[in-house]
Amino acid sequence: MEKYKIIEHRADLKIKVFGKTKEELFENAVLAMNDYLQPEIKNSKIIKRKILIKSFDIKTLIVDFLSEILYLIQTKKETYFKTDFKKFTDTEIYAFIFGRKVKKFNEDIKAVTYYDLEIKQKEKNLWQATILFDI
Repeated sequence: MEKYKIIEHRADLKIKVFGKTKEELFENAVLAMNDYLQPEIKNSKIIKRKILIKSFDIKTLIVDFLSEILYLIQTKKETYFKTDFKKFTDTEIYAFIFGRKVKKFNEDIKAVTYYDLEIKQKEKNLWQATILFDI
């Protein structure tokens, strides 16, 4: 199964993300965001960061989660490739993300938006989200 695909959009980055579980869906959204940024890795040392998010519902949770990771990407100059969820509900995430330091990013994302945001279960083992990023 593909992890995500980029949907054509005139001004912003729009992605459709897939996962067998909600956790995999969220992790694949992080991977899509990081792939778009085209990071140039500084070294191979792995960095581990803790993420704690509490939100109103599942849609707010994915925006808050991705926004927190985007904040870390921009302030710490890191890229993240793995998420280890310790707690995951429709309103709360406690996880560790793993990444590496970056020399530079070749693209930029300004923000994660709520515009056209959609999360749904398509089949028993298929979750799908549509997310728009302001670039």
